[in-house]
Amino acid sequence: MNDQPGTNGNPQDAADIPRSMADIAEASQKLIATFLARQAEQMADGQTPGSTSPDPLNIGGAFLNMTARLMADPEKLMQANMTLWQDYANLWQSAATRMMGGDADPVATPDPGDRRFKDASWNENDVFDYIKQSYLLTSRWLQSTVAGVEGLDAKDAQKVDFYTRQFVEAMSPSNFALTNPQVLAATAETGGENLINGLKNLLQDLDEDSGRLNIRMTDEAAFEVGVNIAESPGKVVFRNDLMELIQFAPLTKTVCQTPLLIIPPWINKYYILDLRKENSFIKWSAEQGHTVFVISWVNPDEKLAEKSFDDYMLEGPLAALDAIKLATGEAEINAVGYCIGGTLLAATLAYMAAKKDARIKSATFLTTMIDFENAGELGVFIDEEQITSLEKKMDEKGYLEGADMATTFNMMRGNDLIWSFVVNNYLMGKDPLPFDLLYWNSDSTRMPAAMHSFYLRTMYLENKLVEPGGITLDGVALDLRKIKVPTYVISTQDDHIAPWQSTYAAVNLYQGPVTFVLSGSGHIAGIVNPPDANKYCYWTNDANKRRGAAKAATGTKIKNPKTPDAWLKAADKHDGSWWPDWDTWAKHHAGKKDTPARTPGLGKSGGKLKALCDAPGEYVRVRAQSK
Repeated sequence: MNDQPGTNGNPQDAADIPRSMADIAEASQKLIATFLARQAEQMADGQTPGSTSPDPLNIGGAFLNMTARLMADPEKLMQANMTLWQDYANLWQSAATRMMGGDADPVATPDPGDRRFKDASWNENDVFDYIKQSYLLTSRWLQSTVAGVEGLDAKDAQKVDFYTRQFVEAMSPSNFALTNPQVLAATAETGGENLINGLKNLLQDLDEDSGRLNIRMTDEAAFEVGVNIAESPGKVVFRNDLMELIQFAPLTKTVCQTPLLIIPPWINKYYILDLRKENSFIKWSAEQGHTVFVISWVNPDEKLAEKSFDDYMLEGPLAALDAIKLATGEAEINAVGYCIGGTLLAATLAYMAAKKDARIKSATFLTTMIDFENAGELGVFIDEEQITSLEKKMDEKGYLEGADMATTFNMMRGNDLIWSFVVNNYLMGKDPLPFDLLYWNSDSTRMPAAMHSFYLRTMYLENKLVEPGGITLDGVALDLRKIKVPTYVISTQDDHIAPWQSTYAAVNLYQGPVTFVLSGSGHIAGIVNPPDANKYCYWTNDANKRRGAAKAATGTKIKNPKTPDAWLKAADKHDGSWWPDWDTWAKHHAGKKDTPARTPGLGKSGGKLKALCDAPGEYVRVRAQSK
């Protein structure tokens, strides 16, 4: 792949440009014709084009309330404006000094992690340095002004803050050709070829049927599931409507007696834990002597519209328990749940506790929400109006489109997951680079209508999971306080999906011994962090761990600090990955360590399940875009 646009990094011949423009015009006309035809079909069916609510997210109401309260305090608004004018006066003075050859400290600098202005031109060129600083001053003034409005409902304040940030990120000078020095340099160097290639990329990313823009984040042709990602060897040993159960091949001669079941989120596909050999949690766990089973969830369509959260429990982990016993002869397992997979694991443990079912010996929760009172930025999308609108949309097809969920998550990191690709693909005219994590991120999954509505309403909106008896699954009222198995709760410091302060609620709910660990980085990188990478860090409350070890013999519950801040204050920081710490903990609950290795799918050595197909199976290969 070329770093510069054009064949072999050279500008196109002059004769190629008219041909490119003709191709672009033809593609554009086709898109317009498709759009007009779709509008005509809607009118023929008695629909008004675009008849859905113009503001299904109820953003306008939140900003209207904010504006009314802002105007009601003119003195505060005047002070904010005066502060902005003073900052601009300082900027003008600083810029004038620099342009006259003098030295002047910047008035506004980007945050350390802001990659939009990393190119040296933003600092070395006086004009672009002024544009950059002007943008930073104005955007920070706007965000701080709306954030300082008093008397707003908490939900409205959250919406105003979130969507103000979306606006501010969209208006960055890096996103426009005339105010981005890198784009201007590329345009001059290639004779505008970068912009022509950018138009081609834009048209390629526009869906012909819906007109929706699907921004490519990676070279999808560079990856193939089961070939260079999700390649750990194993067999699918069980399948039902909702999942395939994969048993991975052993990588040691002997294994732990108790098998390990991983329950991944069904919002995305399981192979986030098996991207490459170098960062595969699945492969690494097998290398430590665990017999690893993983649920690979189906990518549902309209046939599964009525599948409920109950079904995901019954046909997911509970069905897997029965299958694992047939495959290994072991009735007990250790379980790992990731994100919503962890939420399902918590609900399953409460269900099993009520049923006096003790087949899960220990539980590991990876970035898992069970108390949704403070759900982070996802809470922006959760209120009665938005859920009702979403339910109407899901009722039309029987599921939520995978792209809808992906867009929601991408908006939370708009600069990194949206605008950086707009600049690269459409302004610089480059193709996105191969990146396994972004391939996985683009391989979205759908949500069955019944399950997703239940999940959003009872957990996010009503926060019923933490209430004793607040949720009933398969006729059983759940109470998380009945969970007494040992648990290992790993959260991540910079998680924008499951804030670690919220996930900490588990230590005050579960009645068994709870080990809480905090990893550096975010929802994905903080979990997919192999020891050999030697990246990030993690915190443990070792003093608490020592107290717990002393009490373990008496069966006394380990007492964690009540609040996350108190826990962190007493915690110890360790370099590198949390994986070895978890493995040490997990093996305390894994039984004998000298069990002969189990070859999946042979139906021998006590196992009664034969292989249905090779890993990674069939369900994981179904892409949402194929519907």
